[in-house]
Amino acid sequence: TALAQDVGQVTLIDLRVEQEYRDLSSLTQFIRQRIDLLCVSVDVNFYFPQVCNLLNYLPPEIPLIVGGKQATDHVAELFQICPHIAIIVRGEGEETIREITQGKDLKDILGISYKDNGRIIHNPNRPLPPVDTLQYPDRRLRRATYRANSKGVKYINAKFDTVLTARGCPYNCKFCNFSMNPLGQKREYSARAPESVVEEIQSLKAQVIFLADDNFCVDPKRTERICDLLIQQKVRKKFMAFVRIEVTRYPELLKKLEQAGVQILFIGVESPHDRVLQQLNKGFTSQEVRAAFKILREYEFFLHCTFIYGNIGESRAEMLAIVDFAREIGADSIFPQNLQARKFSRVKELVEQTPGYDLDPEGFVYSDTYSRQELERIRRELNRRFYTFGQKCRMILKLYKMGCITPADIFNLPPIFRRKITKKVRTILYGGRRVGIPYT
Repeated sequence: TALAQDVGQVTLIDLRVEQEYRDLSSLTQFIRQRIDLLCVSVDVNFYFPQVCNLLNYLPPEIPLIVGGKQATDHVAELFQICPHIAIIVRGEGEETIREITQGKDLKDILGISYKDNGRIIHNPNRPLPPVDTLQYPDRRLRRATYRANSKGVKYINAKFDTVLTARGCPYNCKFCNFSMNPLGQKREYSARAPESVVEEIQSLKAQVIFLADDNFCVDPKRTERICDLLIQQKVRKKFMAFVRIEVTRYPELLKKLEQAGVQILFIGVESPHDRVLQQLNKGFTSQEVRAAFKILREYEFFLHCTFIYGNIGESRAEMLAIVDFAREIGADSIFPQNLQARKFSRVKELVEQTPGYDLDPEGFVYSDTYSRQELERIRRELNRRFYTFGQKCRMILKLYKMGCITPADIFNLPPIFRRKITKKVRTILYGGRRVGIPYT
């Protein structure tokens, strides 16, 4: 969106979903015929080697700019692996890319690393701008339609999109580096005006929208204003959002979230143990979690909880206690994840100071007692114990009753679930009579 303000035409290609350009010969032919400047986003670490291979395959005569979180993390490595990269944009890049395309002298552009006569020059970091000064994404530049899916399987047929209403987080959980960018800059909480947020939401064709803030309810009055606007303007969409348990201190806000269409809440519980919660600096106790979820269960929210296992000094029994605690508080689904100590997270210092603990190259924490393989087995055991067949049925039926999924979506499930869930849906809708549910 930033680029489009200064160049004649922007072509956005998403190789995850656009099949026609997965053939590299077709991709390079298109680039040679149509493209004057290549900009590649390297955001996630899962496919980093494959992305590096792709960069080396691209036509070397076309100037190449690379940005994104992984590019910022691996500046020197990327220049070494991919020698025809011209510029790496570090950190948030909206202002930076405009200065590049406007022709500003590279030595005067903050937040870039570039080559000059074989030397790599690292310019100073760019200060992080207020979010309200940046333009929200122009989806008209897209060529693909997005739907909710997992591992390539579409479970929900509705169109899906994400909206970022703020950047940064005022909390200081030790394991978190979301509010600290890869340059070590603290991203102070910066929020967009409610009117801008609702304007963006209204422009979307998607029926399901993920509000991707680290915490959507940092400022309760602002969140209420967004909900009020959505209700007043009769925006009929379904939302999911990250929140903390502190949201339960504001019953009026919870009502408005429900009325505005927020249906799925992602909540970082992290641990059932007060010792671990204090170690992670979460800012609440397990008893406060119980009290908060007692309130949340009074509303029509689907509660998805994240938990961290493999914490410092945590035994296997303590890790597996996550399942009983999740059931006790009424979590509808859980996401257990191994403790990580990223470059600028404060838990990294704790790991380095604790004998017997270490980090793998991706920042996952393991120990002499619990290897990465053993921790992976514990993760599978947590999922196996929580996600019983009955629990999966309850999840799907709750989502169905909330209107998050339709009868047609049920046919995207694996056959064993499809048969049993369809039977339950018939019971709910038609009192057990065999009435056909349309297949699409």
